[in-house]
Amino acid sequence: MRSRLADTRGQGTTEYAILVGVLVVIAIIAITLFRPKLQELWDAIASGINSL
Repeated sequence: MRSRLADTRGQGTTEYAILVGVLVVIAIIAITLFRPKLQELWDAIASGINSL
């Protein structure tokens, strides 16, 4: 039993998977919170390009 608990193979992969998962959740929350400002920015960029 102790040998299974001490086995660290795959630990790095698991840690990276957890890190990626946390980053995805943070990105989704940020996009959701800043959606109106991002839409305004995108509209300003689009209107600037259209005025060329």
